[in-house]
Amino acid sequence: MANSPSGDSVTDRVVRVLETFGPHRTVQTAAQIGRRAALPSSTAHRLVAELVEAGLLERDDDHRVRLGMRLWELALRGSEALRLRQAALPYMERVQARVGEHTQLAVLEQDEALFLERLSSPSSGANITRIAGRLPLHASSSGLVLLAHAPTELQDGILSKPLARLSPETITDAAVLRRTLAEVRRSGWVIAPGSIEAVSTGVAVPVRDRGEVVAALSVVLPRDAPTAEPLEALRAAAAGIQTALAADRR
Repeated sequence: MANSPSGDSVTDRVVRVLETFGPHRTVQTAAQIGRRAALPSSTAHRLVAELVEAGLLERDDDHRVRLGMRLWELALRGSEALRLRQAALPYMERVQARVGEHTQLAVLEQDEALFLERLSSPSSGANITRIAGRLPLHASSSGLVLLAHAPTELQDGILSKPLARLSPETITDAAVLRRTLAEVRRSGWVIAPGSIEAVSTGVAVPVRDRGEVVAALSVVLPRDAPTAEPLEALRAAAAGIQTALAADRR
């Protein structure tokens, strides 16, 4: 890919354009995309036009831009995330029906927890998680499970940096976090009250494929809700997902 005068490649600029979209910003003008992607106006308009022509972006009747269906289509072709979600969904539905609260599936993506699926009911409590949303690894039950089983280099990198406080009970002390991760590996689960919101408790377990932890399955409960039954449901579901993943490989 050819570089711009600033030294960034076409790929770099396209990625910056796509990254301007998010759960709370689904529609933008080309000018807004240019400002948020730190691109010259002419470059932004040209890239947007080319991505619209390729179907990766779409324009509405007001000439505003949104992510295109072709981008979604390409992302799902042969996607390991899609395979994991399909294997997990029936078991997530069982957990959600039994527990009646938010049930979530997350994977490790770089240094964050990326949520592939979330099931909820109208009576489910507070939860900031969104499908395709991200949370810091140290600040959610799913993230703690994923971080506990992450490569040592990633763990050391997270522990060597300041840990953001999302709530008064978020773990921000590296020594405490290291002990918590060791306990997660020992017990095979985590209960994290108030780590993101004071009114909620996250409960999470690892999901394995061929012995490797590939995801975290969690529920978000009201703060003082009992955790024994949800934990039992999660562990049974994780075992079922592991069996489904193994069967899919035959």
